Amino acid sequence: MPKGETRRGRGAKSGIASAHARSPADERRDPTRMEPPGSRFAPPEGKLDEVPPRRSVAMQLAAEVDRLERELAAARTQMAALATRAEIDPLTDILNRQGFERELKRSLAHAKRYGTSAALLYLDLDGFKSVNDRHGHAAGDAVLKAVAMVLMRHVRTSDVVARLGGDEFAVVFWHMTEADAQSKARLLEAAIARTTATHAGVTLSVGASVGAALLLPLDQPADVLDRADRAMYVRKAQRSVVSSR
Repeated sequence: MPKGETRRGRGAKSGIASAHARSPADERRDPTRMEPPGSRFAPPEGKLDEVPPRRSVAMQLAAEVDRLERELAAARTQMAALATRAEIDPLTDILNRQGFERELKRSLAHAKRYGTSAALLYLDLDGFKSVNDRHGHAAGDAVLKAVAMVLMRHVRTSDVVARLGGDEFAVVFWHMTEADAQSKARLLEAAIARTTATHAGVTLSVGASVGAALLLPLDQPADVLDRADRAMYVRKAQRSVVSSR
């Protein structure tokens, strides 16, 4: 075979071989190339159970929000409890002046709106100072606790009982006329006079003067408190005259 023909034959074979030879880039671009099922999107072996990073972050944020919401709810509950305790007299465990003024304001609004009758009774203890002077403040505290218990036994759940400070107490009674209020005032005076407290082996007792005032539609808290306070001093003067005879 002539030399030139041999070269052409080899060149043709080389061209055929080169036509069948494919670079890695060609294989990537070939749409007809078949890949093993799932080979392109399958995760690396051993990572099937791992959570994708974005989902993991979202789950952590959700858990943190849930924790903060629980803490906020607990804080609100604690704040409400503290606010309630701030209106309670720690010695007698009934409302203090702050709590009573809030309840009195609500009572006046309710009485004005619905026309419900109510009365405020203002109490001042008689002979309390001598108990403190002779037996000490701990004895006086025992007497105050005993008086508070007497008042609580003579009210309904809708009524309001408070220690305004020192030896002064107040009660709001619902559904009372003037006559009812005066009758209740005398009843409380008698109940307190019968009450005793014991401290260091000594039996202690005090009296009480009670003034009454009805809640009126145009009253402000200070108005009805002032009327009840003045009524109490009138009653104290009456009792003083009677006891001096």
